[in-house]
Amino acid sequence: MPFKKFKIRDYDFKLIIMVGLLATIGVFAVGSASPSLMQKQMYGAIVGFVVMILVSMVDYHFILKFYWLIYIANAALLVLVLFTGESSHNAQRWLKIGSIKFQPSELAKILLILFFAQFIMVQRERFNTFPIILLCVLFIGGPIVLVLMQPDLSTSIMLALIFAVIMFSGMLKKRIIIGILAVVIPAALIFLTIALKPGSELIKSYQMERVWAFQDPDSYPELTYQQRNSVTAIASGMLEGKGYRNNEITSVKNANFLDEDQTDFIFAIIGEEFGFRGSLIVIVLLVLVALECVSIGRMAPDVGGSIIAASTGALIGFQSFINIGVATFIMPNTGLPLPFVSYGLTSLLTIFFGIGIVINVRTQAKRGNSAVDEYIFNETIKF
Repeated sequence: MPFKKFKIRDYDFKLIIMVGLLATIGVFAVGSASPSLMQKQMYGAIVGFVVMILVSMVDYHFILKFYWLIYIANAALLVLVLFTGESSHNAQRWLKIGSIKFQPSELAKILLILFFAQFIMVQRERFNTFPIILLCVLFIGGPIVLVLMQPDLSTSIMLALIFAVIMFSGMLKKRIIIGILAVVIPAALIFLTIALKPGSELIKSYQMERVWAFQDPDSYPELTYQQRNSVTAIASGMLEGKGYRNNEITSVKNANFLDEDQTDFIFAIIGEEFGFRGSLIVIVLLVLVALECVSIGRMAPDVGGSIIAASTGALIGFQSFINIGVATFIMPNTGLPLPFVSYGLTSLLTIFFGIGIVINVRTQAKRGNSAVDEYIFNETIKF
């Protein structure tokens, strides 16, 4: 049955309240950055909230039964983008079906988590064998390559990070993890060294220039313009901020010195208008949501539930860190939305959908030791 009875005490109301607060902050922040988009963001948040509640009542095991269909549908959408997708900012990332326009690479983050949650459960007895690990790598490799071809390096990196958490949550043995890291880390360093050399064609020229600009901002003023203004906006907010929709002439936002401030640089709007206090509230809420998801993963009744909750928490945590890191100029410029806050209906609805499944995992959580807790304890003793 798709619906499963649960006790109301097992329903995670605090997680619902926290994501609701973040979405509300997002509506007002987007409304200040681009007033014409405020109503659309509000409707998106309401629809997303309803989707979250409805999905939280559906047994996640029922959803996972369709894991092959989920993977095929995800791959088909990513392939379709390359042939019929709409372009913007030198990237072809959007599909338009009728009046609906969405970004399949955002959907891929949650859909791949669901696929691997069931695939690893099905292959549980053989998960720590080379053939299954190789299959997992191949299954994630295809979508990552398709996203890279759009091109979308930042989302490809996010998929790789999520995959790492999926494999760890799937209870990969520590010895295997160490062995993989011993190969992957040097290989990644060699790849970056070669990719960032002048004349290299491993990554796009504009992507390479963004890294160079981060290393030497003064030599690339046009490429660091956005991030410099973002830092100025955040710093000018000081402790209490300049006020919501203020009309100060010293406002970076009011002077239109920020492009894409409703998406990639939404944190700059929050920093300028609500100050350090407002920024800290957003950061704390994002951290608490991510940690709550990880905590639910530790209580999950099975490995699939652990993967869903922990990986969704990792998605929120990693993406928040990267978005805020770009806005505060501690990372190279890249385009990732701030979960629940940035404008972007595909991202908003997708993350609400993911949280809905996490809440359902919580309603079925075991009391006492979870599968993950037992695994960590046993593997620590073995190691």
